[in-house]
Amino acid sequence: MTSAPSTDLFIDPMSREGEQLPDAGRLVGSPPEGDFTLAARVAVGFRSTYDAGVLLLHAGERVWAKLCFEYSPQHRPTAVTVVTRGTSDDANAHEVMGDRLWLRITRSGAAFAFHASADGRWWQLLRYFTLGPEAANRVKIGFMAQSPLGEGCTAVFDRIAFQREAPKDLRDGS
Repeated sequence: MTSAPSTDLFIDPMSREGEQLPDAGRLVGSPPEGDFTLAARVAVGFRSTYDAGVLLLHAGERVWAKLCFEYSPQHRPTAVTVVTRGTSDDANAHEVMGDRLWLRITRSGAAFAFHASADGRWWQLLRYFTLGPEAANRVKIGFMAQSPLGEGCTAVFDRIAFQREAPKDLRDGS
């Protein structure tokens, strides 16, 4: 998946209402009802700050969450999470050694969890959250590439897996 130049899905908390319109293209679909897990290994052709390959939860124009393999301002591949409920937050989890990272989104009831893994077997919980009571049932899931400050970014998603269940323990690494 290749993003267009200057594209992102982020509403800066310092912006004024209506000032920013998220504009990153994405490929999303509706998951089945109930718990699920979507995982993929992501490789990104990093060139500019904030270039990223993303697993996305999208529930509306100003309601979404993204799990990113992103190029930090320090020019390091980094696991990043963003949750948007009106405006976005931004949380850098950890730097990544290598050019690939496994990402995983889980829905368990009305809650979501973001995990990252170096090997696709042991998972580190990065975030546990909700998008609100109605959002869990209208959320779409999928993939995105972004390049907010660059000329475009290519992200390759492989080893994509979908299960109609959540891990039994979201915190134990399984």
